[in-house]
Order: sequence, then structure tokens, then C-alpha cells
Amino acid sequence: MNKNVKFPVHFFLVTFMFSWVLWTPLVLGSLNIIPVSEKLLSAARFPVIMLGAFGPLAGALYDLRHHEGKGRGRKYLQSFLDFRSGWKGYLIPILIFSGSTFVAWFIPELFGEKRLPMLLPSIWVFIPCLLFMIFLGGGQEEFGWRGYALPLLENRYGIWSANIILGGIWALWHIPTWFITGTTQSHMNFGGFVLLMTGYSFIFSWIRKISGNRPFSGLYAHGLANAFIPVMPTFNMQDGVTQPRYWIWVTLTLMIGVVITALRKKESLEPTGQTDWHGRTV
Repeated sequence: MNKNVKFPVHFFLVTFMFSWVLWTPLVLGSLNIIPVSEKLLSAARFPVIMLGAFGPLAGALYDLRHHEGKGRGRKYLQSFLDFRSGWKGYLIPILIFSGSTFVAWFIPELFGEKRLPMLLPSIWVFIPCLLFMIFLGGGQEEFGWRGYALPLLENRYGIWSANIILGGIWALWHIPTWFITGTTQSHMNFGGFVLLMTGYSFIFSWIRKISGNRPFSGLYAHGLANAFIPVMPTFNMQDGVTQPRYWIWVTLTLMIGVVITALRKKESLEPTGQTDWHGRTV
């Protein structure tokens, strides 16, 4: 841990401003504060949310320019083109996310819950779905969260505190989506979502480590985690229903993240071998 490393305030401010400015009209329209037709709101919802998810990238580019000047952003973006994560970096996330999603999806059936059907038209479209999730369906957030902020926070606070902080901020950043009609978050308990994001933060951090600290590992892990959900839905997109799958999913994700991080306890007291974007070894 290096207390001389500053908390990346500018990164988080720009991230929130970029995303929330884009999402606010959707919130106001969904709450009927501004007059927007349902047709227009429905058509704009997905592309605007998708664009707003590039907020962490905007925050990272701004922070790099602010601290390092011109040119650093290009090197930062080029680092995501290194796909040499090794077999562990690609296979282990598949096992973790497919296994935890399957357990959360299937276990309630043993206790009488009705099966939630696959949302994809066919399992054969899983690969296109995965690619979409990596680059546009949530994975794009990782240009900032794990690609930029995580090394800085782990450098300053260590693995445990850094991922708890980042998981909490990550959850708070999603708040506007609870007020936008038709989003997945609008059907989730927010407290559970905070725990879910914290668990994912622990897991994504470890995946980055076993991937040789390649920044692309964050996009891959996030996209993969999201891609399994339409195959084995872990929550019901209806209001006023119990969500046993959701709470199993939250619990499993947090438990896996905590166990992985506990096994990294010794490592948390030593340099992780990664370099943050201001040239310091974490």
C-alpha cells in the first residue's frame, strides 16, 4: 500500500457526470417529470444507457490527460488490445460465472419455483451475445473500473479496501437506472446490488491478476458474467414477485469473491506486480 497515491477524484467525478447527464432525461421521462412518449422513451432507453456506460472510459481519459498530458490516453487504449491472458484468464472465468449462474437459476426449482426460460432465441447466439456484452453490454465500463481505477485504488488501499470501495462506488453509479422504466436494475433490490457489485469487484480483480494484469481481462470478465444471465436468468423481470434466484446469485457471487480474496491475503501485503497508469508498481 502506498499512501502517497492520491484518490482518483477527477476520474470518479467525470465518470458520474458523463453517465448521469446522459441518463437524466430517461429518468425524468420515466417519472413523467418531462413529457416524453412511451414509444420514444422505449426507443431511446437502450442506446442512451449503453452510451452512458462509457462514462468510466471518459473519466479515465480525462484523468490521464489531467495528470500526464496529451498522448497518454492513446497508450492506455492500446493496452486493451493485448489479449494474451493465458488459458486461466479465459477458462476460469467461464467456470466461475457459468457455475454460479446455473446454481442461482436452478436451485429454486428444487423448492417449487417455476423455471425461468432462456431469454436468447437459441443457445447458438451465445457467442454473438458474449461479444456484444464485452464491448457494449456492460463490458465497456471496465475501460475505467478495472482498467484504470482498480490499480490506483489497490496501490493506495490494498486489495480488500480497494475492492470494497470500488464495488460500492460502482453500485452507486448505477442509481439512475433504478428510475428508468424497463431496466434490469428496476427489478432488483439495491442493497443486494451493492453486495453483488462488491463480490464482482473482488472476482474481477483476481481475474485480472491471473490474466497477467491485462486490462482487457476486465471487459472479458464483465461481459462473460452478463452473457450468462439471458441463458440462465437469475431474476424475474416482473414487479411484486419474490426473487429467490437473485438472492442466491448475490450470495454466491459475494461468497466466491470473499473466499478468493481471503486466499490472496498474503498477496495483499505485497506488490501485485501491476503498474498503475501513473507509472507506479502496485
